[in-house]
Amino acid sequence: MNALRRVWEHFEEGFIAFLLAAMTLITFVYVILNNFYTLFYWLGDAFGGNEFLLAIGDSILDMAQAMTWSNALTKALFGWLIFFGLAYGVRTAGHIGVDALVKLAPRGVQRVIGVIACSACLGYAGLIAVGSFDWVRTLFIAGIGAEDLGHYGVQQWHIGMIVPFGYAMVFIRFLEILVRILRNEQTGLGLADEAADALKINEHEEPKQ
Repeated sequence: MNALRRVWEHFEEGFIAFLLAAMTLITFVYVILNNFYTLFYWLGDAFGGNEFLLAIGDSILDMAQAMTWSNALTKALFGWLIFFGLAYGVRTAGHIGVDALVKLAPRGVQRVIGVIACSACLGYAGLIAVGSFDWVRTLFIAGIGAEDLGHYGVQQWHIGMIVPFGYAMVFIRFLEILVRILRNEQTGLGLADEAADALKINEHEEPKQ
């Protein structure tokens, strides 16, 4: 049970790390292949038109030209990264918040404002999740292949499904915040207090000076 809890608590960053690694690997391989074949052409010419080296260069060039899908796949992975980042930002309180006036109010009022704000966020995330699900269902019915990926069996709805999934994750994360507010475990959305962070940084830097 504890293992499942840890997985759930770090679900977004796990996928974000995977997506970043995949994007980096694909881009790295594509760049290497697009520049590496020239080395073998140069070596082949340097050794008097060595057919073996030139053949290696031709093979690498063919692989580079076959990777026309790499740009489209990288863009799709980046889109998935954005929506996983939305949920991650909500869970880790990474979004910028302007709550200076709210913090001047009594704790009870802060909780009420937090419930209202969280409810508004839940409504927005729910509407987008439902609306985007209808959009993905339309793409599924249409069966349109994704750009440069369709001949590999990838369809547009495969890429677009991250929108309802991402906003569903955002909805769940805001729901968790609402539960904590109602349990009196926190008063607001848990947004980053940049003023307090700046003061802490300043306090740590002053002794060093």
